[in-house]
Amino acid sequence: MSDSERALRKKKISHFFMLLLLVILFFLFISPFLLVVINVFKTKADITSNPLGLIGKHGFTTKNFPEAMRKMDFFKVFGNSLIITVCATILTIIFSAMAGFVMVRNKWVACNALFSLMIASMVIPFQVLMVPLVSVYGGMFGVLNHRLTLILLHVGFSVSMATFMFHGAIHTNIPLELEEAAYIDGCTRWQTFWKIVFPLLTPTIATVAIIDAMAFWNDYLLPSLVLQKKDLYTIPIATQSFYGTYSTDIGLVMAALLLAMLPILVLYIFLQKFIVKGVTSGAVKG
Repeated sequence: MSDSERALRKKKISHFFMLLLLVILFFLFISPFLLVVINVFKTKADITSNPLGLIGKHGFTTKNFPEAMRKMDFFKVFGNSLIITVCATILTIIFSAMAGFVMVRNKWVACNALFSLMIASMVIPFQVLMVPLVSVYGGMFGVLNHRLTLILLHVGFSVSMATFMFHGAIHTNIPLELEEAAYIDGCTRWQTFWKIVFPLLTPTIATVAIIDAMAFWNDYLLPSLVLQKKDLYTIPIATQSFYGTYSTDIGLVMAALLLAMLPILVLYIFLQKFIVKGVTSGAVKG
């Protein structure tokens, strides 16, 4: 066997083991989702007795979905989650993109100081701030139990990371010459941002949208502190109603979790191509 054949064989073997490792990791990561999908079509007794079985002794059932939707008032809590998630995500993207643009294109001391403070704020855990926040907003201002309060809190906690991402995207991927050409053609700074810069940030916008939408949609702690009225519950808070003091209906929990997953899964599938485009856009220089 020649050296080239030996090297090719070694490459194929290493490729096979790498592929095998990736398949194993894939199933490890996706196994919680598979368990939810498998058990959502079982009765409570079948889930308890054999959670890993594909079909329970009582057969295939879809009763968990309508019962979970009725018990958690699904359409109302879905609407609350949708309003809060969409509004908070859009506001975060708009404010962060504008802030990143100003900080990149202006060499002011205030911009550098503000950007440094934003980076520093990213290391502060939310748990450190939640008690003072609830005390201030609830005790002094009395603005708890409002969707707008939760939306603004979500934006405040997420704008630093989003600004950091937009700052890097503008600084790295958007040439200053494009903006200068727009100024020469008569565009104002406001028009230049919205017509030239913002459309070029589509991959970053998609990335921020997925990260923040997932965080807002799945968040339990902050909404549970801000929203005390049942009419304002989001899906994670409403799911808590299935957990009783002495027993828990696992089938209803699985159905509620699957219903909560689907919107974010659809959003990711829709925006995935933009993220891939952003990752590969700077890979080849012509």
